[in-house]
Amino acid sequence: MKKLILCVISVGLLVLDLWSKAVVQTSVGVNERIQVIPNFFYITYLKNTGSAWSLFEGLGPIVIVVSIVVACVIAYYFVKQTNMVLLTGLALAFAGNLGNLYDRVVFNFVRDMFSFNLFGYWFPVFNVADACMVIGVALVFIYTYLEDKKGGTL
Repeated sequence: MKKLILCVISVGLLVLDLWSKAVVQTSVGVNERIQVIPNFFYITYLKNTGSAWSLFEGLGPIVIVVSIVVACVIAYYFVKQTNMVLLTGLALAFAGNLGNLYDRVVFNFVRDMFSFNLFGYWFPVFNVADACMVIGVALVFIYTYLEDKKGGTL
């Protein structure tokens, strides 16, 4: 039952990601910045043709293949595992991976929009899928670390 709930959450996050990207894509110009919270939070529509922080720009087909392999690996471990922390991390990472994979396949770029100015540092622009992946991978690392500390096995 908990896996079914996590699957529903994962699909919900995927829908939220694709919906938010569509809204921004249709209502904000490319490279346009809209202030939401002064000097802190902005909506900035960017077309990211690379991977995280625009790394691997121009390697779209390779990034697509890697994303498909990652989706398969995540699905495999999701089926095999029972720990709720690990399952949650995998479900979040899966949703994020699929959201950005969709963009890469359909548009040949990823639609990014959330921009934060943190004490004068402009954090790289990201989307819901990116947030899901970061939180999901963090949960997987936490689970792995805790299992390693107690001498468990994955």
